[in-house]
Amino acid sequence: MNSQSHGKVDYLNPPTLHANPAFSQVVVASGPVTTIYVGGQNAVDASGAIVGVGDIAQQVAQIMANVEAALAAAGAGLEHVVKWTVYILAGQPLGVGFGAFQRAWAGRPNPPAVSVLFVAGLANPAFLAEVDAVAVVPT
Repeated sequence: MNSQSHGKVDYLNPPTLHANPAFSQVVVASGPVTTIYVGGQNAVDASGAIVGVGDIAQQVAQIMANVEAALAAAGAGLEHVVKWTVYILAGQPLGVGFGAFQRAWAGRPNPPAVSVLFVAGLANPAFLAEVDAVAVVPT
């Protein structure tokens, strides 16, 4: 039984694993916390229009805005994200999409764990990327 009265999140990079400033190898949430699961977000604005057709940087910028809005609705922010899963349409440049992602992260400390997958397709043929997230807010 956890006797902590406050939740906490620890970001670990064991010395036997590669350390990269863009992500953490392990994230541990303990004690009383609220966990938020954000479903796959894509480059659709509030009206349902696809933003940045053919431009992965514009699409990822919209995706990150959507993720931020989803997190805010649950009382969280990007700094609470502990795990990203990034889906990129095969053939799209990882660096351009990841660059837009890093601009949204904006140098916050404690980067989350990240998985990046190249996929054959997404829900709409115009989508070039999709991101889902898990966030933990200590209570």
